[in-house]
Amino acid sequence: MSLTVDDLIRGPMTEFEEKLRQQHEASMHQELEVLLATANKAEAEVSRKDFNGFKNLFHRFLQVKGPSVDWAKIKRPPEESVQPYDRIKAKGLPESITSCLNKLVVVKLNGGLGTSMGCKGPKSLISVRNENTFLDLTVQQIEHLNKTFNADVPLVLMNSFNTDEDTKKILQKYTHHRVKIHTFNQSRYPRINKESLLPIAKSMGMNGENTEAWYPPGHGDIYASFCNSGLLDKLLAEGREYIFVSNIDNLGATVDLFILHHLMSQPADKRCEFVMEVTDKTRADVKGGTLIQYEDHLRLLEIAQVPKAHVDEFKSVTKFKIFNTNNLWISLPAIKRLQEKNSMDLEIIVNPKTLDGGLNVIQLETAVGAAIKSFKNAMGVNVPRSRFLPVKTSSDLLLVMSNLYSLDAGSLTMSKKREFPTTPHVKLGSSFTKVQDFLTRFENIPDMLELDHLTVSGDVTFGKNVSLKGTVIIIANHGDRIDIPAGAMLENKIVSGNLRILDH
Repeated sequence: MSLTVDDLIRGPMTEFEEKLRQQHEASMHQELEVLLATANKAEAEVSRKDFNGFKNLFHRFLQVKGPSVDWAKIKRPPEESVQPYDRIKAKGLPESITSCLNKLVVVKLNGGLGTSMGCKGPKSLISVRNENTFLDLTVQQIEHLNKTFNADVPLVLMNSFNTDEDTKKILQKYTHHRVKIHTFNQSRYPRINKESLLPIAKSMGMNGENTEAWYPPGHGDIYASFCNSGLLDKLLAEGREYIFVSNIDNLGATVDLFILHHLMSQPADKRCEFVMEVTDKTRADVKGGTLIQYEDHLRLLEIAQVPKAHVDEFKSVTKFKIFNTNNLWISLPAIKRLQEKNSMDLEIIVNPKTLDGGLNVIQLETAVGAAIKSFKNAMGVNVPRSRFLPVKTSSDLLLVMSNLYSLDAGSLTMSKKREFPTTPHVKLGSSFTKVQDFLTRFENIPDMLELDHLTVSGDVTFGKNVSLKGTVIIIANHGDRIDIPAGAMLENKIVSGNLRILDH
């Protein structure tokens, strides 16, 4: 008899279930020791720290009874706890911002692979604009900041075991740039069998039968792994006070001097320890986490925590008007304090996966923004949409490669030639999913300055200097192919059927 995930969600534990829980925990600890015994000394030391964090998460996972939020207690955050960006901007900047910048560290979450876009290796090494990768753009932004203000803002990359080796190789090319780069590694946690609740790994190795046995446990792991790496203490010793954390694939997440000044200018006893940048929800963001008031604390509510009966309400743009961009400003001394007291109680996200061989496993993960409830004087800042420009798909890639954006010192800004500031809605079909396929389908990127909506489905290619305006829908049915001719201008058009252009 074994305790299943469903049992854990049902309600209070009986004495029998409590015994089972203890048994599961004892078995897990035993298995982890067996795994550690297969590692060499240096590896075992790192993995033991990782496993301590995992045991803590697993213990809490076994304690969970039902959804982590009581829907009736959820309130909208009070006005003053989510400030409009304009109010913060109105305070202006001091004569010299350099001293503020020298207390800042930029941290980029760099644990993800480019697999969803059909690329091998770290996602941050995909070219997004003029041969520049996400990482190139990040380094250029910070270098520009350091040169402009004669500052010394370091860049820290949180890698995972999936991205560390490839990233470190590439970092050598930045040795002569004016930006110090540090890296640390996210923890490596064992995937667990959904039925037995035991690790599927046979040893600490990562190859062969163990390839799928491990996972990086979500970006909520930043607090523990940052501390464990020794980097947090090093940066505190240098006099750093805040980190600005964001996803490396969010091209809008640049250092904002107004938010930085706001943080630095608070009196010591009212220091805001955590700022979450939120922005207004559109139909495209219905799954994004939102800020709520819960038992007198600001709290991040993720879709995975919402009881099924309330998912539609959660997605509504009227009740929850804002979502988390995952651009976060966090106090370094506060992270240290909370880590030492082990008092950062991050909600657990249970992520079920089916492996290639059909085995059902679960990953226990946490989110970096969930810690907001543990920090003092936490607040949200409602920022312009331009600070949220993630590239998750080839549709996003088309936007950032186009003339909708201009590139300056590593930062992308909406072109002044576009008359309205909203981003067009682009949906490219499955023939465009992989970056390589996507690139072969465009001779060059169309002019999209006046585009509102683009849908492309099926076997479609674009010739040189195509211009797209208004709403354009291009659908090639199965077996058909559509070649949009060079120089074509499509305005409010639906193109379907078959259109082949052949060299003769």
